[in-house]
Amino acid sequence: MLLIKNGRIHDLVSSESYEGDILVKDGKIAQIGADIAAPEGAEIVDASGKDVYPGFVDAHSHLGLDGYGIGYEGQDYNEMNDICCPQLRGIDSFNPFDPTVSMAAAGGVTCVGTGPGSANVLGGTFFAVKTTGRCVDDMIVRNPIAMKCAFGENPKRCYKEKNNSARMSTAGKLREMLLRAKDYMERKEAAGEDVLKRPAYDMKLEALIPVLKKEIPLKAHAHQANDLLTAIRIAKEFDVRMTLEHCTEGHLIVDEMAASGFPCAVGPSLGHASKFELQNKTWKTPGILAAAGCQVSIITDAPVIPQQHLRLCAAMAVSAGMDRADALKAITINPAKHLGISDRVGSLEAGKDADIQIYSGDPLNGVTAPEQVYIDGRRVN
Repeated sequence: MLLIKNGRIHDLVSSESYEGDILVKDGKIAQIGADIAAPEGAEIVDASGKDVYPGFVDAHSHLGLDGYGIGYEGQDYNEMNDICCPQLRGIDSFNPFDPTVSMAAAGGVTCVGTGPGSANVLGGTFFAVKTTGRCVDDMIVRNPIAMKCAFGENPKRCYKEKNNSARMSTAGKLREMLLRAKDYMERKEAAGEDVLKRPAYDMKLEALIPVLKKEIPLKAHAHQANDLLTAIRIAKEFDVRMTLEHCTEGHLIVDEMAASGFPCAVGPSLGHASKFELQNKTWKTPGILAAAGCQVSIITDAPVIPQQHLRLCAAMAVSAGMDRADALKAITINPAKHLGISDRVGSLEAGKDADIQIYSGDPLNGVTAPEQVYIDGRRVN
């Protein structure tokens, strides 16, 4: 058991912070309140004069799938031989021992949505994982959380000499796979228990059934405004759930973004505009979208921005005009909702996982690092 005493608690549920205690039992938050009596044998942490936050959550990362300091040989997040590979599962590439995982934890990022990159029209499934542990199966919060798809320059660039050289080609391939999967699903359902009437097993089409049944969303990589609108168009056409990822030009079509109702993961906003579709990149985007009523998460797209710098990204958004409360939500409860795991992480509430950070100073000032980080009630830094 763990009892954090007298901290200034920012629970991401209440609009104001308050002084109180947090009791942790069996990796969960058992109680939050004032003057909680310490159970026998509990470890007591005095947080007097310090700020207590939930662990940060990143809705879009490639953590654990891209090796640290070992070059291209260490990348396991893109399959470069098949433009449509929805049957792939990000969990099978995740390396818990990669140094970036512990770096993320030390920086207060306690849970991430990680998975395949954006080389493919369909790249496989993302999953939500804690940033501590030795075996990915024991670190999982939810698997799968989404099916990765991609629009824009990346599928064109990676498959230009093969079979995909235009945006309409990318959209056409995604439609084709969804139509084939819909037909496959309907034939399978019509066959019922009659094995002889079922269509021949197709692992790719099978992997898309959870998307068609709205069990998981498409996780749509899209930077340019026209790509975002194409993603929205296809999601509506097939009546599937979708999250919009990157949203670099989302501020140019803010009304359409808000009207879609789809969650928005914004970033990575730090660094050089390395390709044409990033030319309108700005730190103002998350604030503009949030002010319009969009559910906004700020993302690192790690390793594009190192995972531990998620709080710096939120700080930069605030400096560009984003409301501070919205920025905090964008790295806690909003990404938890984005990933479908807000019942476990993203805020400090009784019954949720004990993913907790303690600071001496403001985590959104751009420089202050967490003094203590707990994941499932265990200290990790």
